[in-house]
Amino acid sequence: MEFFERFAVPHPSPAIYASMVAIGLTVIAILAGLTYFKKWGYLWREWLTTVDHKRIGIMYLLCALIMLFRGGVDAIMLRAQLAVPDNKLLDSQHYNEVFTTHGVVMIMFMAMPFIIGFMNYIVPLQIGARDVAFPRLNAVSFWLFFMGAMLFNISFVIGGSPDAGWTSYFPLASNDFSTSVGTNYYMLSLQISGLGTLMTGINMITTIMKMRAPGMTLMKMPMFTWSTLVANLIIITVFPVLTVALAMGTMDRLFGTNFFTTTNGGMDMMWANLFWVWGHPEVYILILPAFGLYSEIISTFSSRNLYGYKSMVASMVIISALSCLVWAHHFFTMGQGALANSFFSITTMAIAVPTGVKIFNWLFTMWKGKIRFTVPMLYSVGFIPLFTIGGVTGVMLAMSAADYQYHNTMFLVAHFHNTIIPGVVFAMLAGLTYYWPKMFGFMLNERIGKWTFWLLSIGFVVAFFPMYISGLDGQARRMYTYSEAAGFSTLNMISFIGAGIMAVAFALIVYNVYYSVRYAPRNISADPWDARTLEWATHTPVPEYNFAIEPQIKTSEPLWDAKKRKHVLFPGKLDKIHMPNNSGVPFILASIFFVWGFSFVFAIWPLVIISTIGIFACLAHRSFEKDHGRYISLEEVTETEEKLGGAK
Repeated sequence: MEFFERFAVPHPSPAIYASMVAIGLTVIAILAGLTYFKKWGYLWREWLTTVDHKRIGIMYLLCALIMLFRGGVDAIMLRAQLAVPDNKLLDSQHYNEVFTTHGVVMIMFMAMPFIIGFMNYIVPLQIGARDVAFPRLNAVSFWLFFMGAMLFNISFVIGGSPDAGWTSYFPLASNDFSTSVGTNYYMLSLQISGLGTLMTGINMITTIMKMRAPGMTLMKMPMFTWSTLVANLIIITVFPVLTVALAMGTMDRLFGTNFFTTTNGGMDMMWANLFWVWGHPEVYILILPAFGLYSEIISTFSSRNLYGYKSMVASMVIISALSCLVWAHHFFTMGQGALANSFFSITTMAIAVPTGVKIFNWLFTMWKGKIRFTVPMLYSVGFIPLFTIGGVTGVMLAMSAADYQYHNTMFLVAHFHNTIIPGVVFAMLAGLTYYWPKMFGFMLNERIGKWTFWLLSIGFVVAFFPMYISGLDGQARRMYTYSEAAGFSTLNMISFIGAGIMAVAFALIVYNVYYSVRYAPRNISADPWDARTLEWATHTPVPEYNFAIEPQIKTSEPLWDAKKRKHVLFPGKLDKIHMPNNSGVPFILASIFFVWGFSFVFAIWPLVIISTIGIFACLAHRSFEKDHGRYISLEEVTETEEKLGGAK
């Protein structure tokens, strides 16, 4: 009986019971399907043990899409709860759990894997490499992320979800106020997935700095690769801060330390500082690769080279530096002095300048270009005015005196979504549509894609713009209900309708994938968009080794110049190719990390010790393993190249 009490959800509801049933049925269906179609061996050989950067990138993107819908369900529940006054759909505790998990899922388990998935798939192709610098470490990074995400997502059916907000401020996140194990889930799952992200940062920087094709200097790299480099420099700078903060928070909750308590020498504001030292640069970890994607797409569909290449690079570097100097604007209202508020107000407003440079560069790229309004281009063009509005409201929030009025209202919620949805979600959908043919060998349906764009854009405006008004009228964020007399009901109902329109748009994404899998033609070229960068110079589907012959780079747009100026991209000859071996150790190691995290959540100390030994055993196995990879023979390379269209 004690076993069931330990893992019971402290605040059950019909929705949670339904989720338990749905999860159980889904797991049974997956296991039955794999067994019936005899796919266990295929799953293990091709996916669970892969170290191929392309497959790992696709798995990141698949997880991100699943988490997009998982977080989207939370968002619909939140908007439904606030659609009418005095609503009883969710009680206060359930509402706190839903908006906490919504924030964590969308930032850490949707947006992050989306951008890291694109980094994994695109960067080695853009720089002419055959894989990332550390393929085995890349697999470890993905599986740690995946297990961290799964650990977090079982919380609402085993033990209870975190309920202290996605920022998990202390003392609210302490044992005194968050009495369930939900916040333990928060601390451990983010620790595990964040460790994988930190490894990715090291891997990507090494790949870009050491594995570029001959002739590709830093100032000839594609803009997405530049954005990846800068974003990963931020990752290795700030993710250790999150790691330390989560470790301290875990010790406060499990071992009775006093890092963030309000007594015995603890400092609850230290959590806020450490969290936002990571948290605000995190926004730019997400947004800079999105800017890189927009740069590639706008240049391709304007049929022009990117305007102001050097200023685009410089603006990203400046943004990355300033991003680490703005964290305290998140607590202008927490009693800082005028000097500190003034400093962070100025740095916050200053970051708008290099961002504005990028927007003008995109506009100048389109100026007099031959614009093709494909689905990726629609997202890119739609992003500019919507993101600009979000940026302008950010400058309003940057004024510390005015922030006292805006900060704890729905105005801030509207601002945040006004930057993240056009800035990240639009970019991810644009990039997914743009690179889909390279990944899967067929294109997503343009007509359904355009319907999706317009519904998503209209739904976004209808959902979030009313929040600016209700926030200025005084509607506080984080409140689970309000009275009829408050006068917020009309604006909140409009927001709920907008959220419903967005839900229809996301359902259309699923339908588009289904429709395109069934009916899209497979006889597309390797370069269906008439693109400009190196990833489109290889075959579709991309062979395991990416490029049979190492490319020679002369400009920042090698494929375009090969097509238009007859540059020779592949001057060498075919030879055998060295590639890494697959390995099941990363999956096994991450699975043990899952057990380790779960054991810590519930303080099951014998299992903690056993899983810790297992982790070190996996590390020791790798340390003594003699694996020098393998060679793809010249005959196999030649056969593959002939099958895919001949050596380039």
